[in-house]
Amino acid sequence: MRRRRPRGRPSPGAAGSWIEEAVLTPDSLRELRDRRFRRLPARRVRNERDALAFVREVGFCSTFYRFPEGVACLWEAVAGRANPRWPRHSHHDAGIGLTWELKDTLPAGKRVYYGKLLRGRPLLVSLELFPMFYALVRGRQRARDYRVEYEAGRLSHTARRIMDAMLEEHPQYTRELRANVFMLEPSKTREFERAMAELQQGLWLVKREERYEPTFSYRWDLLEAWLPDEVAAGRRLSRAAAVARLVECYTRGAVFTSERQLARLFGLRSDEVARAVTTVARARAVKADCVIAGWPGRWLVHAAAVGQPRGAERS
Repeated sequence: MRRRRPRGRPSPGAAGSWIEEAVLTPDSLRELRDRRFRRLPARRVRNERDALAFVREVGFCSTFYRFPEGVACLWEAVAGRANPRWPRHSHHDAGIGLTWELKDTLPAGKRVYYGKLLRGRPLLVSLELFPMFYALVRGRQRARDYRVEYEAGRLSHTARRIMDAMLEEHPQYTRELRANVFMLEPSKTREFERAMAELQQGLWLVKREERYEPTFSYRWDLLEAWLPDEVAAGRRLSRAAAVARLVECYTRGAVFTSERQLARLFGLRSDEVARAVTTVARARAVKADCVIAGWPGRWLVHAAAVGQPRGAERS
């Protein structure tokens, strides 16, 4: 039986139409987000296989940090609930232990990328989505282009020295690398760590292994040596295509967002976000300019969520 459109309402095909307004309620959208983020006991992550499927479903997730914009979080998925409280004795907590183990084993097996990509916070990123991040951060650059960045004043002197050493030999463990750049003294630790964070966020270096025996240490490599296919794919992408793909993937996982939240989360200009939203809306991947009862402004909602009865999605 067809529903009749009340007089004075927009036609059903319009963005923010009366059909969408009847469906898009805060409670129904939060329910869908909890399901996608596995913040439900029945859908929680229990092992490495679950965790890999989870990262691939949402595209990328944080490990422990909860982004205010709404990003999937591995710890929440392991706990099976939103905003779990940090336990008093975290070293003995099974959920904390499993999350910590997964953020080590998944990247070590080269199943996901792990690094500080958004606001200096570490993310686990599916290898299918990683080229989009590379296109945003590095464009068409290769590892050797760090010298261009240094000469342009966009790379610190210490970071350049580290890249010099890594181009000579890679991969390297932390102590070996510090010795090669003459920074073994404790007084140099903070400077070295700042430069390593700079190189991780710039997608020059990647942590490929955490070694616990005989002593704890990281093993570092050039990103393009560790993920050559994904880096090559990223170099072929245009920035506009990468932004559009990130917007669609993020919205598919998070279910709902806004242009302002997208710009803040990914550090993008508002005009870039607007063009990407237009692109994905034309492809019918998302519904733009949606009205959500009780929330101010207009929202972007993934097409899979629009028009579904409450509780209908069980994937």
